[in-house]
Amino acid sequence: MTARFPVLDSSAASIARAADALRDGRLVAFPTETVYGLGADATNAQAVVSIFAAKGRPSFNPLIAHVADLDMAEKFARFDERARDLAARYWPGPLTFVLPRHADCAIADPATAGLRTIALRVPGHPVAASLLRAFGGPIVAPSANRSGAVSPTTPAHVIESLGDRAEIALVLAAGRTQVGLESTVLDLSEAIPLLLRPGAVTREQIELVLGPIAVATGHEEIAPRSPGLLLKHYAPATTRVRLGAIRAEIGEAWLGFGPDPFAGRAAVTSMNLSEKGDLAEAAANLFAMLRALDDPKHRAIAVAAIPEEGLGIAINDRLARAAHG
Repeated sequence: MTARFPVLDSSAASIARAADALRDGRLVAFPTETVYGLGADATNAQAVVSIFAAKGRPSFNPLIAHVADLDMAEKFARFDERARDLAARYWPGPLTFVLPRHADCAIADPATAGLRTIALRVPGHPVAASLLRAFGGPIVAPSANRSGAVSPTTPAHVIESLGDRAEIALVLAAGRTQVGLESTVLDLSEAIPLLLRPGAVTREQIELVLGPIAVATGHEEIAPRSPGLLLKHYAPATTRVRLGAIRAEIGEAWLGFGPDPFAGRAAVTSMNLSEKGDLAEAAANLFAMLRALDDPKHRAIAVAAIPEEGLGIAINDRLARAAHG
């Protein structure tokens, strides 16, 4: 697909141009350390609504507001000691807090889907940080892809998914993202911390700071408290996903993990998230490989079992949503 918008480098001039586009109410795709985000001025309701239109995203699905630092974050939400302790350790980084909104919170209501809470994160990618500084305000930025589809980890993925959208002013390109999975989401709006979405900051790392936390069970289809909780999400466009596979069957593509010299033998196409069994490498490769294997010639994508530990919990969460239905 040929994009209707320019793809720029991450120079200071390009970042200044992107900040101007945000001020004009336009959308800008940019890299974070997790995935590429589709950004809008979080205080501009019309701009925020245009994100839902561009992505085909349900309006009841809230957005994460990206901010430059803790000082900016505290203008919009009520931080307690737990949130400040975690922010000191993991911000900037792939950890999102769901916190009570201030009564005078300037972030537009469509970004929070009418909830009394707001999701906030300080991204760790230098381009995202530079854009936030240049813009000088909060930027809502869900993943830069059609709603429910596989998240983008390269500029090419953004073009493939959203290249025909007139609402997008430009893409800031900075290669492939490092983490490859969306941020961990932790709800701190109640007395008991609740892990809503697993990610690169693991439950174990959070519990080192807070002690035991609760983990959300099941998935929400209506009025979720956080992005990324819809049951059908991260799905390839044409090919179903089969999880926990021991081997590929005839006509299937194979997505392996760890040494598997025979499991992919019958596959039409075979890829491996990490031949050495490295969960961080697997997370970084997940969305790109799901995209690469999404082809009508494949009867299904057979995915090897991923250990349910550490970052593997986040990988399995995304795979379960991709395979739903």
